[in-house]
Amino acid sequence: MPSKEIVDHSWKESLLSFTHPRVVTMLFFGFAAGLPILLIFSSLSLWLREAGVARSTVTFFSWAALGYSFKFVWAPLVDKLPIFYLTKKIGRRKSWILVSQIMVIAAIFWMAFTDPSKGESYLHLMALAAVLLGFSSATQDIVIDAYRIESADSDLQAMMASTYIAGYRIGMLAAGAGALFIADFFGSDIQNYDYNAWKYSYLIMGLLMLIGVATTLIIPEPEVAQDDSYSYSTKDYFSSFFLFLIAASVFSGIFYFSSDLASALKKSLNDVFINRHLSGFIVEVLRLVFALSGASLIAYLIGSTSLLNKKMIKDTYVAPVKDFFDRYGISLAILLLSLVGLYRISDIVLGVVSNLFYQDLGFSKTEIASIVKTYGLFMTIGGGFLGGILSFRYGVIKILFAGALLSSVTNLLFMAMAHLGHNVFMLYVVISADNLAAGLASAAFVAFLSSLTNIKFTAVQYAVFSSIMTLLPKIFGGYSGTIVDNVGYEIFFLITALIGIPVLFLVWFAGKYLEVKQ
Repeated sequence: MPSKEIVDHSWKESLLSFTHPRVVTMLFFGFAAGLPILLIFSSLSLWLREAGVARSTVTFFSWAALGYSFKFVWAPLVDKLPIFYLTKKIGRRKSWILVSQIMVIAAIFWMAFTDPSKGESYLHLMALAAVLLGFSSATQDIVIDAYRIESADSDLQAMMASTYIAGYRIGMLAAGAGALFIADFFGSDIQNYDYNAWKYSYLIMGLLMLIGVATTLIIPEPEVAQDDSYSYSTKDYFSSFFLFLIAASVFSGIFYFSSDLASALKKSLNDVFINRHLSGFIVEVLRLVFALSGASLIAYLIGSTSLLNKKMIKDTYVAPVKDFFDRYGISLAILLLSLVGLYRISDIVLGVVSNLFYQDLGFSKTEIASIVKTYGLFMTIGGGFLGGILSFRYGVIKILFAGALLSSVTNLLFMAMAHLGHNVFMLYVVISADNLAAGLASAAFVAFLSSLTNIKFTAVQYAVFSSIMTLLPKIFGGYSGTIVDNVGYEIFFLITALIGIPVLFLVWFAGKYLEVKQ
C-alpha cells in the first residue's frame, strides 16, 4: 500500500517536542544504556594490558559482548516473564529495567573488586563479571527499547530516538574517556600499574548507573505494558527461563572448549587459502554455527518433553515472527528485513578501519582523541537532534532516505582526505559531515524500526531488528582490512559509498508500499 505519512507539525512544535517528559526521559535512559558497553571493551582492555595480561587473553573478553548480538533469544522472556513482587508493585517494564540496572551495577562492582594481575583464577572471575555485565546491559537495552516504543505515540519516536542517542553517546564518553581519566588521576599507567586506581574508576562508573535507577523509579509505567494477552503460571515462565539458561550454557561451553580446535583448524586452512582473514572467518562461522546448533538441539530436546508449556513457547517465540509476516505479507516483510539488515552497512564497514586510516595518515593520538572522538561526539549528538526534528517535521521515510544518501556521499570525503594526506582542517570537515549524517540517519532509523513493531510483541520484535541491523555490516566489516591491503584506501572508500546505493532503492520501495504513521 502507498505510503501515507501525515506530517503537519510546525517548526515550533518540532522544537518544543524536545521538552516532552518522555523525550527527556530517554536522555537519561540513553546514558544508562551507553555507559556499560565501553567498560567491557576499550576501558577493560586497557586495564588488563596495564595489569600485564597478554593480548591473546585480552581478546577473550570480547566474548562478553555476545549478549548484544543474541539478545533476541531471551527477549521473549523479558517481554512476558513477571518478576516476583516487583511486576505487581511497579509494572512489567519498570521492574525489568530496574532489575537489569541492579545487575549492571553488581557486575561493575564485581569487576572493580577483582584484580586481574593476581593470576588466572582472578582473570576467570573478571571474565564472568564481564559476561554478566554484557548480559545485563543487553537486557536493559531490550526493556528500554520496549519502554520507548510503548510510552509515546509514533510522532514522538524520532525525537525520543535522538535524545536516546545523545544520552548513549554521553554514557560512552563517561565510560571511555571518563574511566581512563579517573584511573590516570589515581596514578595507574602502563609502567606503573595500580589496581586501586582502576577499582576506584569502576566503582565511580557503577555509582553513575544510579542516574538510570533514579530515572526508572521516577517515570510512569506505560499503560500498554500492563496488558497481557496470554496468561501462564509462574512455573511455565520459569521453566522457559531455565531452558534458556541451559541452552546458553551449552552454547558458551561449546564456544569456549572449541578454541584450541579452532586455532589448529585456522592454521590448516591458512595453507589451503593462503589468506588468514578468510580462513579465520570460515573457522569462526563454523564455530558459531556449531555452538548454535548444539544449543538449539538441547532446547529442542527439552522443549519436546512435558517439562515446558508448548503453547507458551509458541506464543512467546513463534507468534512475534508470524505476526510480522502476517501484517506485512511475505514480499514486503522480506523487503523490510533487507532494509533493516543493510541500512547501516556503508558507515559500519567504513568505521572498522577508520582509526587505522587516521593513524596511517599521520594523525597523532591527541588529534584523534580531540577531533575524532570528542568533537565527533558532539557532531553525532547534533546530527541526532537534527534527525529527530526533521523526522518530526517532514516524516520518517524522507529523512530515512536523506540519511542513507548522506551516509554514502560523506564516504567520498574520506577519498579526498586519503588523497590530501595529513590535513587537520580536512579532518574537521570529514568528521563534521560524517558524524552529522550518522546521527541524523540513526535517529530516523530507530524511529522507523519502532514503527515496524507490534505493541503486543514490542521487546521481541525490536530486539530481532536491532540484532539484524548490525549482523551483515559486521560480517562485511571483517574484510575491511583485507580490501584496503589489496586496493588501497581511496578505492575502499569508493566501495563503501557504492554499497550504500542499493539501500536508497530499498528505502524508496519501503516508502512506496509501506504506510507509516507520523
